[in-house]
Parts: sequence; structure tokens; C-alpha cells
Amino acid sequence: MAGPLSHIRVLDLSRVLAGPWCGQNLADLGAEVIKVERPKTGDDSRAFGPPWLKDRDGKDTRESAYFASANRGKKSVTVNLSQPAGQNIVRELARQCDVLIENYKVGDLARYGLGYGDLKQLNPRLIYTSVTGFGQTGPYRERPGYDFMIQGMGGVMSITGERDDQPGGGPQRVGIPIADIMTGMYATIAICAAIAHREKSGTGQHLDLALLDTQVGVLANQGMNYLATGNPPGRIGNAHPNIVPYQPFKTGDGDIILACGNDNLFNKFCEVAGCQELVKDPRYSTNSKRVENREAITALLAGIFAKRTTQDWCDALEAAGVPNGPINNLKQVFEEPQVVARGMRIELDHAVAGRVPLIASPMKFSATQLEFKNPPPALGQHTDEVLSKLLDLDDAAIQRLRADGVI
Repeated sequence: MAGPLSHIRVLDLSRVLAGPWCGQNLADLGAEVIKVERPKTGDDSRAFGPPWLKDRDGKDTRESAYFASANRGKKSVTVNLSQPAGQNIVRELARQCDVLIENYKVGDLARYGLGYGDLKQLNPRLIYTSVTGFGQTGPYRERPGYDFMIQGMGGVMSITGERDDQPGGGPQRVGIPIADIMTGMYATIAICAAIAHREKSGTGQHLDLALLDTQVGVLANQGMNYLATGNPPGRIGNAHPNIVPYQPFKTGDGDIILACGNDNLFNKFCEVAGCQELVKDPRYSTNSKRVENREAITALLAGIFAKRTTQDWCDALEAAGVPNGPINNLKQVFEEPQVVARGMRIELDHAVAGRVPLIASPMKFSATQLEFKNPPPALGQHTDEVLSKLLDLDDAAIQRLRADGVI
């Protein structure tokens, strides 16, 4: 069967990551996603290299790996929005789409007659999704927003990294653009909910997604730790604020993560490690006591882990049902038997780079299997196709638009 959103057409006016990530999710789910880009340069992230995708001879193309990470499954159409004819193309495409995604600064598209108020007059069923740094309201609404600064403003850097008094201590950003990615994920959820609402109401709506809102929203237990106590939690490196032991340890030849999420798992670990006396010690017998005596028990366990190799520990703990795992580099990640078995690495034929490796969507469906048919598009690869099929423009009309710099 076709993907669960195969009946949906999306007009993606966004660029870089948060909006495109949302559009890629929808494409993975089967939607037809038409990505509108600037002529000649395209999405800013097309220039975010190296690294670049390799061609059939192993040489660098000018297709960035960054762009490829967030634009799988889309069709690329180049349109100059600064020209009235280009604005009209977007209006006509919006008439025939279910969803629009944009991440322009607040008010920018309205200047072109492409704001929500304008397009809902043409298509009342349109779900118009705005993704910005700070949202459509509030004192910061006109500020530009970027993932790194949002990680700082949204608090995640204050709880990420080693303590200030430790080597390498200080605030750290997450190793991926977590604010962008999570905003794209929330936008995807919001769009699916708006599609469901439209089935009942018959009308679309304006969705307002902000990076700062999302970063605050995903503070999760750490955010609640603050709200419950009034004390901002600090950085504790790789330790867990509420569970001990739930952290990495140095082994005889590498590193391992031990995740004892409850007292029963801690008891099982102690049996494997031959340190059952810790279970009977009132300082360590319960998780709450282990959290209170974090430094003492961490020092004890560090000495125990150093006596055996990583593989020895992994095998023994796995046999006992104690959650654990090595700290993999990305080469090791894609070699993990479970990652291979789950099909998380795919290959598709690219218009410029030939056969290219990509990361699959993690969403799995029993009845509507996801199909990865289309790779990230080359710039403007589908302009003629989309304008001829959706707007009924003939070759002469398309060539005139190209000659005038509209497409």
C-alpha cells in the first residue's frame, strides 16, 4: 500500500534544517513534497560543505551531505519570489496543496502577498505551517533564530557538558542541531493533527512553531526538576540527574554505558560484577541513596569496571538482562547488526551523484510501509515537471519564465 500520507501534497518553502526536516518526514510518509528554492543558489544548506556527495567516479560533486540529510523524497522547483510572476507561481501551487511549510522571518512572505491571510483566501483548506526562531508573537518575534543560540537561550547547554571544575568543563551544545530537528518533528506532529482536524471541519489553519518554544518544551525531566524545586540543575557530564548508576565507565580497553534504571537492575549488575555487598550497604541499596552518594559509588564502580574488557562486560551484562552498550563511533553505528537488520542505511540513485547512501526514516508501519523512492533532488530538477503538470504551462511558457529569471 501507499504511504499513510500519499493523499497529501506539500509546498515546502523552507530552507536549512527545521522546516526541511518536517518536509522530509512528510515525504517519507508518502506525501508529494514540492520544495521551492531560489534559482541558481537554492537552499542555503546546498553550500554547507564539505563533505560533498561523491559521483560515480568517487569525486566530489557540489551536492552537500548536509542538504542530503533533510531533503530526501522531495521535488525541487526553482522560483524567484522577488518577482511578481514568481509570487503568482507560488500562489497557484498553494491552491493545489494541502500543506505549506515556511521558515521566513515573521511578515516576510506577507510582503509578497504570500502570508497565511493571503493564501487562505485562495485555499481555505490549506494548513500553513510557519517555523521561526521565536514564533509569530512575543517581543522576540522579529529576531532571527539559529539552533546554536537557541540551545543556549533554551537552557539545554546549561545542563550539557562537564562540571566547571572538571577538565573540559563548561557549557556544551548537543552534537546535532537538536532544536532544529525537534522543531521539525513537532511541526510534523502538528501538521498530521491539523490534517485530522480538517477531515472533520473542512478547513485548514495556521500552525506556529518556534525553536525556542521547542527547546523549552523538551527540557522534560530537567525542566520539571527546576519547576519542582526552584533550583536550576547544573551540568553533570554523562551522569543522570535522577538515576545512579546510569553513566559510562572506563573498562580495561575502552568504554561502556551502564543503565540501571531501577533497583532490581542494580541488584542484577552487582551479581554479575561480584559486588553484592553494595546491595546490602544502606548508602547504595536504593536509587535515591545512590543519587545522594553519587561520587562514592561512582568511584567504587570505576575500579570494578577497569578490571575487564568492554566485550567481557557487554557479554556478561547482556546475559543477565542488564541494559548496557558500547560508545560507538559512526562507523561502528552503521555496522551494528541491529542497525543493519532494521534497514537504517539505504541507497538511492541521485541525478548527479549516482548511487548515494542515506539514513532511512525510523518510522515503521505494518499496513502502510514506507517506500524510499526519490533521493534528495538536484537544484531545480523538477521545475518543468511540476509547472507543466500542476499549472498546465506548456514548454513555451516555461521557457519564457526561465528567460525572464522567474524560474
